[in-house]
Amino acid sequence: MFSKVSGPVRLADRVAVILAEEIESGRLAEGDKLPTEVALVKQLGVSRTVVREAVSRLRNAGLVEARQGLGVFVMPRRTRPLDLGAEAADTRSKVLQIVEVRRAMEGEAASLAAARATSGDLARMRQALDAIDAAVAAGGDGADEDLAFHWSIAESTGNAVMVSTVRYLGEVLRSGIRVTRANEARRGDFFEAVRQEHHAILAAIEVGDAEAARTAARLHLKHAASRLQDADDGFWTETEDIAVDIAVDLDAAP
Repeated sequence: MFSKVSGPVRLADRVAVILAEEIESGRLAEGDKLPTEVALVKQLGVSRTVVREAVSRLRNAGLVEARQGLGVFVMPRRTRPLDLGAEAADTRSKVLQIVEVRRAMEGEAASLAAARATSGDLARMRQALDAIDAAVAAGGDGADEDLAFHWSIAESTGNAVMVSTVRYLGEVLRSGIRVTRANEARRGDFFEAVRQEHHAILAAIEVGDAEAARTAARLHLKHAASRLQDADDGFWTETEDIAVDIAVDLDAAP
């Protein structure tokens, strides 16, 4: 039924795409049982771990459900998750595309924040930057704290649609930030550059300079992309273990 899977991208991603295509095309219809794990391993030429991870992704996407003792079955068709990166199969492409989207969105958010942020908003931004430093000092990657900083900027815009959009893309942004911070952690100058870029964004927002805030935010993401593009193949091989999931569940969105 299936051809063997190989190639440079994460095998679980490729298997998930193959199975999802079978479901979306109707070749695997509502109520159909997926081939057994053993059968998929044999047909696709991958390990059981790969098959389990791929099926787990389909479950999270609401495409299939596991029935104890019976197997895995195709779910009734409903509003499907929005796949924001079907064509970006490898981690490098996914993360760079996330950075491009962030550059457009966060530049405008910073600009609005400069015009609208309250003293309370500014305090939360400062706390978020302090939290990044504390997380890194404690041996963490600071990804959640980094996201919190950008989230605090979005909240300070007073734009409910922008806030909802950032919340909607929360896990997409989080996974992208995890990879960018893993790259930046490899070199002390990278870490310090990111720290300075964050503080430049905050400084522009604090003085109410909308254009400077937009420029600082966009420059931060431009530099993030450059740092990623300079990363060697060894880094990208290591980051295959960091799941970069750019599918958004429409039913779970605010």
